[in-house]
Parts: sequence; C-alpha cells; structure tokens
Amino acid sequence: MSAITTGGPATTTGGPATTAGRPRKTKAGWNLLGLLVFLTAGFPVYWMLNTAIKPAKDTIDPDPSLFPTGFTLDNFRRALAIADFWGPVGRSLIVSVSVVAIGIVVGMLAALAISRFAFRGRKIVIVGILAVQMVPLVAMIIPIFLLLNDLEQYDKLSGLIITYLTFILPFTVWTLRGFIVNIPKELEEAAMVDGCSRTGAFIRVVFPLLAPGMVATSVYGFIQAWNEYLYALMLLSQKNQTATVWLGNFTTKHGTEYAPMMAGATMMAVPIVVLFLLVQRKMAAGLTAGAVKG
Repeated sequence: MSAITTGGPATTTGGPATTAGRPRKTKAGWNLLGLLVFLTAGFPVYWMLNTAIKPAKDTIDPDPSLFPTGFTLDNFRRALAIADFWGPVGRSLIVSVSVVAIGIVVGMLAALAISRFAFRGRKIVIVGILAVQMVPLVAMIIPIFLLLNDLEQYDKLSGLIITYLTFILPFTVWTLRGFIVNIPKELEEAAMVDGCSRTGAFIRVVFPLLAPGMVATSVYGFIQAWNEYLYALMLLSQKNQTATVWLGNFTTKHGTEYAPMMAGATMMAVPIVVLFLLVQRKMAAGLTAGAVKG
C-alpha cells in the first residue's frame, strides 16, 4: 500500500510538466512562422538595397552574391542624372497628398451618413461600395481615358487625382464606416444632452476617436496613389510623368540598368517609410477603450 501511495504523487507531478511544455512548443512554432513571414516579405527589400549599393557590373553577374560585394553611391548619382528626378517625385507627392486629403474628407462624410443615418436605399449603397471594389482596374482604362479626354483632363494631374479617388474612395468609406459603427452612439447623445449640437458632438467626441482609423486609411490611400503605375502611364505624357513611370527611363533599347533602377526605387521608398514611422502609433491605437463601461 505504501508503494502505491508513494507512486501517486510522482505521476501527478509529471502532469503539469507535460502540460506546461505544450504552450512553449506552440509559442516557438508561431515565432518560427512569424520569422518565416518576415523573411519572405523582407527579402525583396533587402535585395533592392543590396542591388542599389553594389557596383553596376555585379548586378549582371550570372552567379549573384547574396551579400553585398562592394559599396558605392554611383548608382544613386546615375539615377539622379539619367532624368529629372525631383519633378516626378514632386508630382507624385502632389497627387498622393491631394487624393488623401480629398478622400478622407469625402469618405468620412459618406461613412458618417451610412453608419449614423437611416435612409431609403442604404443597404443598396453599402452593397454598391463593395461591388465597385471588385471591378478590375484594368477593365476601366479605356472608359476612363475617353471620359477624361471629353472633360479635357487628359495629361493633367487633376485628371489623375480624380481617377485615383474613384479607386480609393470605396475602400475609405467602407473602412471608416467600420470605425464609426464601433463608436457608441451614447457618447454623442451624452454630448448633446450637455448642450452640444449634432455637429459639435461629432467634432468634440467622435472625431478624436476616429483619428486612428483616419490615419490607417490615409496611409493606405497614400501608398496606393504613390505606387500606382498603369493609369499614370496611360493618362500622363512624359513631361508630366510621376515617380513610378520615371523608373521606366532605366529600360532602353540597349537593356535595363538594374543598379540605378534599384537606387531610384530605394529613393522612392523613403517617403513611404518616413510616413509609416510617423503614424505607426496612431495606426495601432485603440478607438474607444474605456470610453463606455458596461
């Protein structure tokens, strides 16, 4: 009997050890998966930087090296000298900032109307917003070209801004609607009881809570407008080209200059990286945490 009693606790003691080992293995598996995703997503960026700083002759080596074979800034000088760099970058900034500013204002008002007001055809509008996002952008090139040509907006930045707004607004409205719906109506009602008008309640209560959603949506819109290539190529001439189209100058009948092209792409990525570093905290911030209890 004593042997059986002594053996019991030993078996019980082994149980928690086995159970505690499983979360560690699970956590290690998720960490390994996260590392794999990071390496997969980050390798193209690393290769772009590696190609931008290595000598141009090494970029056409049939046996490329995974690590930098040298360091040079000649590729950046070549990228700045091959064509006007600051002109296309400035035009891309004008287009991207304009699209974000107009899209946020219009999208916020549309999202507020859809989420806060009941009107006939409301569900049809919501379904229509989703349906618009499903249309391939390539399928609309010819209609948009003909429309802008009739409106005398072809080869103008204003025409490109209008075109980009038609792509970005549906996503902006849908995303901001989700943020507004998650903000309790009781907050607005309490502000109105305290003497605020509906507009005042929105500005003082809803708008500050909506800021993280607006920042996240703005970053998406900026990236879409900054990186878009096809419509910028089709709707603008060479004198009005944007930064993405400018990269095509490195491909000629004599071949492609990969090292200067990667140097130009690296310089183009700087505004996106800077923007993300400035707003990363807002993107991850909570909306209404602690605003309403119960």
